[in-house]
Amino acid sequence: MRKTIGLMLVAALAASWTLAGCSGKQAEDENSAGKGNTQAATSSTLTVLTNRVDLIENGRMLKYAEPFEQKHPGLKVEFQGFSNYTADIMVHLSTQNMGDVLLLPANMLAQDFPRYFEPMPNEMFDSIRFADYKAYDGVRYGIASGASTVGVVYNKKAFAKAGIETPPVTLAEFYEACKKLKQTGITPVYLNYGAQWPLKIWGEEFVSYMTGDPEYLNKMANSDKPWDLSNPWGQSMQIVKTLIDGGYTEQGLFNNQWELSKKKLADGEAAMSINGNWVIKQVIEAGASSDDIGYFPFPYDDGEKRFAPLVPDWFVGVSKFSTHKELAKEWVDYFVKQSGYVEDEGFLSVRINEQLSVSPQQEQFLSYKPIFVENVPPSDQILQIAEKAKVTLWSGEYIQEWIASENLQQTFEQYNARWQEARKQIIK
Repeated sequence: MRKTIGLMLVAALAASWTLAGCSGKQAEDENSAGKGNTQAATSSTLTVLTNRVDLIENGRMLKYAEPFEQKHPGLKVEFQGFSNYTADIMVHLSTQNMGDVLLLPANMLAQDFPRYFEPMPNEMFDSIRFADYKAYDGVRYGIASGASTVGVVYNKKAFAKAGIETPPVTLAEFYEACKKLKQTGITPVYLNYGAQWPLKIWGEEFVSYMTGDPEYLNKMANSDKPWDLSNPWGQSMQIVKTLIDGGYTEQGLFNNQWELSKKKLADGEAAMSINGNWVIKQVIEAGASSDDIGYFPFPYDDGEKRFAPLVPDWFVGVSKFSTHKELAKEWVDYFVKQSGYVEDEGFLSVRINEQLSVSPQQEQFLSYKPIFVENVPPSDQILQIAEKAKVTLWSGEYIQEWIASENLQQTFEQYNARWQEARKQIIK
């Protein structure tokens, strides 16, 4: 069902924005824990798999775990981090080595949820956005850990040094700003090509909202040739190629510079990063003053109307192979709603009508009056075709290949041929 959030809801959203396996334990102990018993068995470990390697390294994940551990004496919450979660987690699923709590793979078929994940209680989803996003046959298997939009995080001092008085509102102005920044010796834009996963922004995320049609991606299942220079896929890739050809991106593209990019942006050595609003918090923590960091919608064309996405972040679920499912479910509910993770890490709340503070950067973003397009879940059909065509959606992997292609239309045609053959096998 299409949901395009208009300007009236933008104002309502402003109020909700914010900067943002157990072992050696008997089943009856676990069941009683799910019913409110705060006692846990001695020397128990709850294993949580996550993409937030940074929060494991800086100790913040342990901080989130402390209140939960205090509620369950003897319990230890242990975190395992994966830097490229979409790719790495598939190996663990194949061996059923999934810990107790983990993030649902973005490209997993809904029909496969029951094979790997435990059903979640309906009461957990009261007044929660994207409640049915990870559901199959009326059963929910994951809850969104946060929500976000996509825009341009920028350093105001870098803009001022380059003589840029106001953020660009058209693509032409964006290119002109990049030119001025380069001439000043400032890296205009960090793509984070080497990290790979950030490139999904230029793929599935852009094409799902720049037309204002959240079903655009799912409609690809109806086409034998979904990729072309003249459609949103080509439009997005040509923007990236223009940035690279103009020398407007980071040097050493093949190196993973994710952490370095945040420091460069904080110091003003780099000017812009096109990413989710959650990056704002990380840039400030990298050393920037909040007053020096701004946020505006990405001007993907020269038109007056500007769309922006409202998308769920990773969904959290419980492993079907956990021996302590009820305690794991309790952790999931606590982590999303009570731990402070959403507020601390710069996400939008997934709790409908939750009143949270509004950051200056979010105020600035909303001042452009973007039309929010609420993301919809990918259909099993699109995921099956993509899998058969060997296109790993949401990984950024194939976007790397496209960016490096000397003949993008030819590369598109090769992918279209694979897509067409996959459709023949999936759509009977």
